[in-house]
Amino acid sequence: MDHSPRLLALSTAVPPYVFDQHDVMEAVHLQWIGRTEGMQRLLPVFENAGIERRYSCVPMDWLKVDRGWTARNEVYIESAVALLEQAALGCLEQAGLGVEDIDAIVTVSTTGIATPSLDALLVERLNMRRTITRLPIFGLGCAGGVLGLARAASLARTMPGKRVLFLVVELCALTFRRGDRSKSNIVATALFGDGAAGLLLNCEGDGPAISSWGEHTWPGSLDVMGWLVAEDGLGVLFSRDIPELVRTKLRPVVDAYLGDNGMTLKDIDSFVCHPGGAKVITALEEVLELAPGTLSHARNVLREYGNMSAATVFFVLDRVLKADAKGRHLLSALGPGFTVGFLTMDMP
Repeated sequence: MDHSPRLLALSTAVPPYVFDQHDVMEAVHLQWIGRTEGMQRLLPVFENAGIERRYSCVPMDWLKVDRGWTARNEVYIESAVALLEQAALGCLEQAGLGVEDIDAIVTVSTTGIATPSLDALLVERLNMRRTITRLPIFGLGCAGGVLGLARAASLARTMPGKRVLFLVVELCALTFRRGDRSKSNIVATALFGDGAAGLLLNCEGDGPAISSWGEHTWPGSLDVMGWLVAEDGLGVLFSRDIPELVRTKLRPVVDAYLGDNGMTLKDIDSFVCHPGGAKVITALEEVLELAPGTLSHARNVLREYGNMSAATVFFVLDRVLKADAKGRHLLSALGPGFTVGFLTMDMP
């Protein structure tokens, strides 16, 4: 008997404020150009990012004022719980279920701190069952969507007949720090947006089956991606060499994961990749031997939402599902560690 975790529902959510990429570039120009040597040459990153708009939990004027940890984290908690509620209720509505039908909840987020954790706050807000199993996950960054779903699938497999709600929320806009004029902060300002997603799993039914998952962390790579903790918030740390790392390091790891699960690249019908950036998507197409433009869902999500860190891959998956794609699909995402996460999903 097949006990693979199956996807019952998927819902996405974004906050209310919309940032046009041109408006963000103009705001950065007014804030920094003329005050910092060399800043002018960084402006093309906004035009080359492949992004037209993004969503934010705060208006642009909020970001033009210096904020400390307390103010940022208060907004993080309030906005994160609100988006998680929207994503959770969207999942339940699709599945025709109520909050009382959820047996376990797994939450992923890396853009703020909450103790009690976000899942506890959501349980209280929605009056969920008091016996619900909770698993909050922090620190996985952009890989948190795929790796978190793998953790939720593993939990579902140990709870046959039970329903596991997996939620992810990232509020990247709150990490913008006006006093940080580093290249990493400029690139992050051009790239990141806010969003959330929810997925409902159990081991019954006929939905898409999660058949395998895995990950790989490269040695000596802790400085590739992560946070720098400062008095005024979280500062972005990432290497400009990520596209090249994808080109030179990823393929052997992909082949190893597939081989460990009795597959080769030819057994994959489509790739659901986290769109870290335009150059990363191009590098992924090269490594996976795909024709240029194949990862169109990833590019379109990046263009319309920006990089929402861990949540982004599920905006891509949502489009794949709505396109009624069949066969075997490989989800992947890169994040701090430096780590890649994989998950194989078979569409009926």
